[in-house]
Amino acid sequence: MEGRQSSIQSEEEESKRAFCLIDQLSMGAKNFKYVILGGGVSAGYAAREFAKQGLKPGELAVISKEAVAPYERPALSKAYLFPESPARLPGFHVCVGSGGERLLPDWYKEKGIELILNTEIVNADLPGKTLVSGSGESFKYQTLVIATGSTVIRLTDFGVKGADAKNIFYLREIDDADKLYEAIKAKKNGKAVIVGGGYIGLELGAVLKINNLDVKMVYPEPWCMPRLFTSGIAAFYEGYYQNKGVKIIKGTVATGFTADSNGEVKEVHLKDGTVLEADIVVVGVGGRPLTTLFKGQVEEEKGGIKTDAFFKTSVPDVYAVGDVATFPLKLYNEIRRVEHVDHARKSAEQAVKAIKASEEGKTVEEYDYLPYFYSRSFDLSWQFYGDNVGETVLFGDSNPATPKAKFGTYWIKDGKVVGAFLEGGTPEENQAIAKVARAQPPVASLDQLAAEGLSFACKI
Repeated sequence: MEGRQSSIQSEEEESKRAFCLIDQLSMGAKNFKYVILGGGVSAGYAAREFAKQGLKPGELAVISKEAVAPYERPALSKAYLFPESPARLPGFHVCVGSGGERLLPDWYKEKGIELILNTEIVNADLPGKTLVSGSGESFKYQTLVIATGSTVIRLTDFGVKGADAKNIFYLREIDDADKLYEAIKAKKNGKAVIVGGGYIGLELGAVLKINNLDVKMVYPEPWCMPRLFTSGIAAFYEGYYQNKGVKIIKGTVATGFTADSNGEVKEVHLKDGTVLEADIVVVGVGGRPLTTLFKGQVEEEKGGIKTDAFFKTSVPDVYAVGDVATFPLKLYNEIRRVEHVDHARKSAEQAVKAIKASEEGKTVEEYDYLPYFYSRSFDLSWQFYGDNVGETVLFGDSNPATPKAKFGTYWIKDGKVVGAFLEGGTPEENQAIAKVARAQPPVASLDQLAAEGLSFACKI
């Protein structure tokens, strides 16, 4: 009985100490009118829009677990890894990716924005409008913009044997790119294996080849970029990469890795029994939106935080932008989550405009987004607009051996063009395919559309 009573008293004391700690954290909390949680593309563009709309010093804080001010993340899989004249900060801080001013740390100071770096938030109390960091710092806000982005899916998450070996890389943050860059230099003329055939796989496959590594790409799908590319589009890129000396292995997956005596990866074991030598492995098998902090506190849908057309969530004064937001796609009358830098930029701007307008009793136009994706690798450059559903028509010269190839694809649903892809287009031609994807003009026949090709978009 005495033991039980002692246990109850101990629990009561623990409870009191916990409440006391929360009170202390709350009393010592930094207070802001607005907090942007995240340090990626969305965070930087949201900060710029807040500054445009008007801020008083000390009203806004950007809290990021990264050590540097927000930057244009796409550079990490492209110019950052180039063997000559690689991109380096401060060269690609936001908002240079859209032709805007470069926001250096001094810019945040000048605007009275508190840039809180190296700070990971481990607890988010949305009803209490409080964020707590891993070191116990507490931050209170009136309005929160969730811009936490995505995290990479790791092979160790699935218990893949040997996936924790050294020189197995993932690419999400600048710290990841620094480590990969050093490995590329250390393993000069070595062997690299890319696991995955999506964005990261294709872009890093190209940049590692440019660094004179022997490159092999492995993915389970029948062709690369299957979420966007048709087999016809993919055939061009696979052929082009193979002509550049990149070996492509399709229809199988990495099931394990062997390390040497230093713990560095030396072999990649595939499901089909093949064993590949490797000095460097780069894994690009997808990502997950970082929503864990908000589970059970906010409405979710399709893997993200559900928002309206102003990126307002189900919780008052909480907005979600970029990769984490599942939002109404007005053009198609459905809700979607979009992982791409263009949406990261535009959704951030939309949310801030909506926040400032609501404070003044005004409204802004609903977000009317045209899905847009692009990539650059080797001397190739493609753009896609719209939706990739329905029948397809391939046009132009898609022979991978053709110098300066130019070709494209239209997607046709219910007799209308709903999506358009173009490789090697000029700025004017890319604008034309964007225009046709939004206008969704009717199509008389698929044969006629194939015959007209790019000229069909250019006349809309």
